[in-house]
Amino acid sequence: MKMLQAMMLFVATLVMAQANAAETMTDAQTEKLRERIKPVAEVCVQGDDCGGPVVAASTGPRTGDAIYAASCAGCHSIGVAGAPKKGDTAAWDKRLAKGFDKTLANAISGLNAMPAKGLCMDCSDDELTSAIKFMAGRK
Repeated sequence: MKMLQAMMLFVATLVMAQANAAETMTDAQTEKLRERIKPVAEVCVQGDDCGGPVVAASTGPRTGDAIYAASCAGCHSIGVAGAPKKGDTAAWDKRLAKGFDKTLANAISGLNAMPAKGLCMDCSDDELTSAIKFMAGRK
């Protein structure tokens, strides 16, 4: 029992010493600590006043090549899960035989292992059209 009381007293002493040490930090040490633990970012939800206007620069529609490089190449460059490879006209002809609108609808909704829009959630239908034409070798 005395051993347990001694250990508890020792732990309490350490806690008190640590609390006293925190109170005796210099301003420079306090500032360094605040810098180390500050948040790395803030979340601003639409409708909240977040300190200024949000400016979104639009560069216009992206090319099929740009969409392919950003979102499609990961699967369509090597044919992951049966994805038709870029430039494989036979594979693309098979899909386009059902009609371009059907191929575009599949790209928008997703098909088999391909997620909706190939995970390019900010792609417009026109940009997806350009990407399909680029991959299929069509202009």
